[in-house]
Amino acid sequence: MTIEKPAAGVALVLCAAILWGTTGTAQTFAPSGLSSLWVGTLRLAVASAFFMLCVALIHPSGFKPASLLSLPFRLILIAAIGMAGYNLAFFAGIRATSVASGTALALGSGPVWAGIIDTVHTRQKPPGGWWLGVGIAISGLLVVTAGTGEATSWSLHGIALCLLSGLCYAIYGLSTKRILVTAPPLLSVAAIFTLAALIALPLVGSVTELPQLQWADLSVLLWLGVMATGIAYLLFSYGLRYLTSSTGIALALAEPVAALLFAVAIVGERPQLEIYVGIGIILIGLALLIYSELRMDNAREPRH
Repeated sequence: MTIEKPAAGVALVLCAAILWGTTGTAQTFAPSGLSSLWVGTLRLAVASAFFMLCVALIHPSGFKPASLLSLPFRLILIAAIGMAGYNLAFFAGIRATSVASGTALALGSGPVWAGIIDTVHTRQKPPGGWWLGVGIAISGLLVVTAGTGEATSWSLHGIALCLLSGLCYAIYGLSTKRILVTAPPLLSVAAIFTLAALIALPLVGSVTELPQLQWADLSVLLWLGVMATGIAYLLFSYGLRYLTSSTGIALALAEPVAALLFAVAIVGERPQLEIYVGIGIILIGLALLIYSELRMDNAREPRH
């Protein structure tokens, strides 16, 4: 593998993180009556429809039984459970804690879970530079969280849900990496998100009432489903082919950086100095993380 491939993978995943960072800003344009659980679930359904349309237009043979049977169904199911669990646990977790602290716990724990699971599975732990980069980025995320001044309810229930969402996201990323070894990215993500939506819809429908959607809700859900989920996770999947799964998951820590920039540019927020300091720390951690990934790739490169 040449150096261009992991660099391209980093660029694709960072582009995905930028789109993920629009989620909070987009939701400010929706009426407050829409449940966060339904936001997370319906964006999966919209993303599923988007992926199905893409398959029909770009890869129509993907609907043939032979193409579907060629997919690693067990891994597809695990990834779908991980994605559905991430969405439901994340939105339930931030409702039980707060947006800032819940996001910090979920995003911060995801790379740690990925590093642990990857170490157990491959018997090869990420190098010290990787852990250093992740640790610095998580520290910056905590500084950002403290700088928001948002009231937080540190209930064990909320903490557990946020940590569970990080674990589910790690499971999704690690499973997807294994899927992409043999399966095409577009068909794979279409199958994963369709299954995830089918898992999430009845679960949320059993605990909350069906939402009364307004036009503003539909436009926000369309953005969240197509851009911040569909295109974003397609970019993530293509990028993940050239990176270690743990690094791909850890690069999601770029999301709060993008979220801050969108909040300042579009919503007109004026963050405190501490938040800018935290963002700077996150960027330093991400730079070390990327450097560590490129060094790992060089170490894997065969010598002639």
